[in-house]
Amino acid sequence: MLLSMTNVTSYYGKTPILKNFSFGLEEGKCLCVLGRNGVGKTTLMRTIMGLTDRSVGEIVINGHNITGSQTYQRAKMGIGYVPQGRGILAEFTVRENILLGTFARPDGNPEIPEICLRLFPYLKANLDRRAGLLSGGQKQQLAIARALAVGPKVLLLDEPTEGIQPNIVHEIGETLLMLNKEFGITLLLTEQHIKVARRLGDGFLMIDNGRVVATGAIDDLDTALIQKHLTI
Repeated sequence: MLLSMTNVTSYYGKTPILKNFSFGLEEGKCLCVLGRNGVGKTTLMRTIMGLTDRSVGEIVINGHNITGSQTYQRAKMGIGYVPQGRGILAEFTVRENILLGTFARPDGNPEIPEICLRLFPYLKANLDRRAGLLSGGQKQQLAIARALAVGPKVLLLDEPTEGIQPNIVHEIGETLLMLNKEFGITLLLTEQHIKVARRLGDGFLMIDNGRVVATGAIDDLDTALIQKHLTI
């Protein structure tokens, strides 16, 4: 497994949000994390990045136990992260936002990687534009480009299609599919759009109340599971 968690409980303050959480993600695969709002999907991503108050259990990336590591150390181990809300620095330029990701590159290369410019021609043509002036879809492209600048082995994406108009949702989906299938970057993403999950995912992980309640190949994601754990 490229990325795994074993019996992880993760806390905000004294409150456990993830509870005895375990999963594994094979290299080159895309795993879609599903569940209603508030069940722990974002906390899962933040736990992997070391951004919750405390966690116990074991988190392993590429054979290395990172449970006690700082966030920047996890990035250097090969984890790129696109947070919910994107986390773009509005006063920085497109160029400056992307270059922030290069600080975590293991090879120390301070240049914008070619993959960022190839995948996102709009960003390439607007490197000196202030990021706060971009549309929602363009900001999401920028957030992905910044995460790719890390040179990740695995890319974590928290609700990458949230708040984006439908035609841009398709574009983002196609970009992620290319990253996974053509460039071989392993993906772990939380998603509300079942169509997107079916299009991108090799497998799924269903969460409810901070626990894994179902997992399997994406073809096993049937109507009964969706109605039980996703519909309101």
